[in-house]
Amino acid sequence: MSPQSPHLWGPHLSQIETGDNVNNHERQYYTAGNNNAAARLNTAGKFTQTYGHVEARMKVPRGQGMWPAFWMLGADIGDVGRPASGEIDVMENVGFEPGTVHGTLHGPGYSGSGGIGAGYTLPGGEAFADKFHTFAVDWSPNKVTWSVDGTVYQTSTPADLNGNRWVLDKPFFLILNLAVGGYWPGDPDGSTTFPQRLVVDR
Repeated sequence: MSPQSPHLWGPHLSQIETGDNVNNHERQYYTAGNNNAAARLNTAGKFTQTYGHVEARMKVPRGQGMWPAFWMLGADIGDVGRPASGEIDVMENVGFEPGTVHGTLHGPGYSGSGGIGAGYTLPGGEAFADKFHTFAVDWSPNKVTWSVDGTVYQTSTPADLNGNRWVLDKPFFLILNLAVGGYWPGDPDGSTTFPQRLVVDR
């Protein structure tokens, strides 16, 4: 995906997921309909990609319990399941860290809290919710590099996996979602205001 593909999340290339995610102890329930189009979208069965530059320019929500994410799953997940399908988290942000985003790889032997990743923190105490930022990965055989606004902050290769299997050499589909609550961000509290939005302009 590149900046020349601005309509990726249109109805022709994405689908709206519904339901909840009890595995992560999240509190939202994704509903159908275009009014809720930023809840959770994926391109499974409509668009996959192997390697390349993948980016989105977004303004994340603000507040305790917010968990926006832009990520990718191996298109063979229906056959092999997780974590063998592989996962590339382009960007995750949790509300209690307003100035930090995380980029992470998951696969067999490095999934869940054992994912291989790093965080990027904005300078000067800025929050990601203050304005739009561009989150990207450059993905090639045996290498994934993460950046924010063009600044590279992490590169991972099979050498980082402690002998575990690299499963990132196949088609992946894209996911864009805003979760509320969960084991990592924790629940919203009295300081959290609603509604909150994950705004994507490309």
